[in-house]
Amino acid sequence: MKTVLKLAVVAALTLTAAGAFAQEFTKGTVKKLDTGTKKVTLIHEELKGLEMPAMTMVFQVGDDTLLAKLKEGAKVQFVAERVNGKLTVTQVK
Repeated sequence: MKTVLKLAVVAALTLTAAGAFAQEFTKGTVKKLDTGTKKVTLIHEELKGLEMPAMTMVFQVGDDTLLAKLKEGAKVQFVAERVNGKLTVTQVK
C-alpha cells in the first residue's frame, strides 16, 4: 500500500512540475517599440498563464535578441511572464 501511495505522489508531482514549466505562446501585434527603454507595446489575446484578458499593454523585453525580432506592426507569438514583479516578454516567434 505504501508503494502505491508513493507512486501516486511521484506521478502528481511530475504532472505539476510539467504544467508549471509549460509555456503557452499568445498571439499579438506590435503596436510600439521603444528600444531605448527595452519596452514593447503589444495588442494581445488573452494571457491565460497570467489570467489577463485581451488588451493593449506595455511589456519589458529582457533580452536584446528578442528586441531585435520585434518590428512595429508585426504579428508575433510571444510568452510573457512576471520577472522581478514586471511583465516581461521572455520568448518570441
